This record gives sequence, C-alpha cells and structure tokens, in this order.
Amino acid sequence: MAFELKQDGKYKFIEEGQGEPLILLHGLFGGLSNFNALIEHFRHNFKVVVPQLPLLDLDLLHTSVGGLQKFVTKFIDHRKYNDIHLMGNSLGGHVALVHVLKKPEKIKSLILTGSSGLFENGMGDTYPKRGDKEYIRHKTSLTFYDPALATDELVEEVFEITNNRLKVIKIIALAKSAIRNNLGNELSQITKPTCLIWGNNDTITPPFVGEEFKKLMPNSELHFVDKCGHAPMMEVPHEFNQILEGFLSRLKSSS
Repeated sequence: MAFELKQDGKYKFIEEGQGEPLILLHGLFGGLSNFNALIEHFRHNFKVVVPQLPLLDLDLLHTSVGGLQKFVTKFIDHRKYNDIHLMGNSLGGHVALVHVLKKPEKIKSLILTGSSGLFENGMGDTYPKRGDKEYIRHKTSLTFYDPALATDELVEEVFEITNNRLKVIKIIALAKSAIRNNLGNELSQITKPTCLIWGNNDTITPPFVGEEFKKLMPNSELHFVDKCGHAPMMEVPHEFNQILEGFLSRLKSSS
C-alpha cells in the first residue's frame, strides 16, 4: 500500500494514525516504501511518521551522520513531536543513535534494526561501479536473505543513484562518515529502553554487531529473526511487527 507523501515547509514525510509518534528512519539505499507493512500495522495505535532523509540533497560539507541528525532534530522540532519512539534501519539507526545521544529529552524509546554505528561491511572497495547493472543487482541482493527481494524496481533505484557522479561522491561521503563515527565508547550513556531486532543472516551488520549493541546498551533487549538479512521490516514484516508490538506494549504497561 502506498501512503500519501505530505509536505510541511522543506520537509517531506508520511504521517499516518494518531497517538505517540513512532518515527522511522531509512538507510542509505532505503526509502519510505521500506516501511509500508510497518506503517499499516502500527498506524492504528501510533502516529507513524517517516521523514524523507536528504541523503543526497545536503551540501557536501554536511553530508554526514551528524548532518542527517541535525536535519532530524529540526524536523522533530518543526512538527512539535514529543514522547517519540525512534526507529532506524542501517544508516537510519546510526542517525537515531546520535540523535538520542545529543537530544534525548523528547525520546521515549529507541528501536534499531541492522544499525551501523559499531561495525558494518560496506558495498566493497570497488563499489560503486557505474553503468554495471548486474553488479548493482548482486550488491543490492546482499541486503536480503532471499535475493528475490532485490526486485527490478529496487535495483533500478540504486542503479539510478550510482550513475550520477555527484550522488556517488555523496554516498561515499556518508558511508565514510558512518565508519568514522564509531559510537562504541558512547553507547553506555543511552539509558532509554531499546529494542534491537536483527536478521540472523545479515551480512552487512552481522549478528555479532547486534550482540555488541546489547552488551554496550544498559537498557536494551535483543531479538534475532531467522532467514532474514539486513532489513527485517521488509523481509519478515510479520515477525518484525510482532516483536516491536511486544516491546511497545511492555513499555506502555510499565509506565
């Protein structure tokens, strides 16, 4: 199901439902459609919000994890959201972590799935190859346990980005920023209730990364999902939604 893209000033976003905000941050090659099943499930009890992150629209100086975090802060302030459940996938998880470290006051809980911030396997030293669609297809399929999920449409989106020289420079800048911005020494400062949902077959942020997050974050719980890669909310939406619903329910009953 496609949801309406709203605009408020310079911000484009999906906002569905009523209740406490559940804000979802997509990854480097992600987009708003990554969260369709999640929006559909949670919009009955939460205000589900998915901002379009300006991954390739910031000037080169601010094309970084920090630059994206500042954008998220301004978006939250502009929309006057409070008591937020903040979720991020991959690079979006990294941005969420930095946000909670810098601006914890409006955040109620944190949800990370396949997050960077500690360790991630990149697309490889030879990436991105311009004009080689089969190479892009292969790299895109590594996101999933089931390579069939790397649809023609998804491959086309990534191929389009990697065929633009300036976009490629910005992707590399973001990827390098994520690797440089290692949060290992700071994670113990995050005391917000945190739900970690990891694919057992994630090759980009492998299972040991989820275990390391769990070890370093004092108020966290870790859930593994079988036959699942780097984007559980896309690949196993039913299991993902069940885990997240359990976490949010326990949070509500304990408050």
